[in-house]
Amino acid sequence: MSLYEMKDRESFAFSAENPTGTHAGGTRGRDCEKLRPCVEIAPGEVLTLVDTEGPGMITHIWLTGYVGHSFVMRIYWDGAQFPSVEAPISAFFGSAYDENFETVEGGYSVLDSALLLVAPGRGLNSYFEMPFRKSCRITVENRGGRRETLFYMISGWHGEISPDAGFFHAAYRQEHPVTKGRSYTVLDGVEGKGVFVGMTLAAGMNGNNTCWVEGEAKMYIDGGEYPTLNYTGTEDYFCGSYAFGNDIIMNRYQTYCGLYAGMYAIYGNDRARQYNGQQRFLLYRWHVPDPVYFGRSFRMTLDNLGWTGPRYDDYTTTAYYYLDKPSSLPFPLPPDGEMVMK
Repeated sequence: MSLYEMKDRESFAFSAENPTGTHAGGTRGRDCEKLRPCVEIAPGEVLTLVDTEGPGMITHIWLTGYVGHSFVMRIYWDGAQFPSVEAPISAFFGSAYDENFETVEGGYSVLDSALLLVAPGRGLNSYFEMPFRKSCRITVENRGGRRETLFYMISGWHGEISPDAGFFHAAYRQEHPVTKGRSYTVLDGVEGKGVFVGMTLAAGMNGNNTCWVEGEAKMYIDGGEYPTLNYTGTEDYFCGSYAFGNDIIMNRYQTYCGLYAGMYAIYGNDRARQYNGQQRFLLYRWHVPDPVYFGRSFRMTLDNLGWTGPRYDDYTTTAYYYLDKPSSLPFPLPPDGEMVMK
């Protein structure tokens, strides 16, 4: 849509100051007066951030405050009892190493892409378009042991939705560590007609690095025994090359951040020189100009492989896709205590 086109739509926005998201439902405070800028979520509490009827579209989600893995975001479409989005907020927004703030380059990490933005100070932004026909409900659960604060603004519009619009899904998964010699499963058990639109990866090195990016990304479409999309290496899938610069000339990793792909943050020692450090990496890949379509089913794996053979690194991923109907997710969340990443 061009911004100058006039549409029969009504904007809405849910926030701590307008928790009902209704027309003229915001603060009754005077000029320059804050009445309720944020909310607190107690241990074990599930707070509903959005509850609205359709048809409509979520267009932007902004969160900050506590940004750790103990806050889990879930999204329910069209009255479903199961969520089609379920992930720790840090991992959903591509920053699963939520206990690390200063990168090897100094300062906050910044993810500046077409679909996700992580601004300095951990301002978390999503620009995924999320259509719904009957209803949308978004919740955050505090699975930790402390009361935590959340600032939020979730906006969109009510109006007509295209009959061929799919429903947004996001599936979290982790292996700490990856089973040595076996491909890491990014996504599996997805059935129906849909579009795979990308993933985020947090990779933590265990043992000597030995060029951890040798593993191939493979996508299996509609029950194929062999992959239809078969990338040559991990850095190649994330649109990089030669171990993100560590193979050539300078022998050091270099971060990059593009509209559709990036390796945007490194945490670790010695400014990430050579292959022998215990580095932590944050990566993303969006299939916006190159969406991956499937008619019946979809599966994706990612090898964890170095020069010397299979590895056992820590992998954490969120996969993003659209389906023709709201569906439950293929993976259960691990307990909160198993999500700690440093």
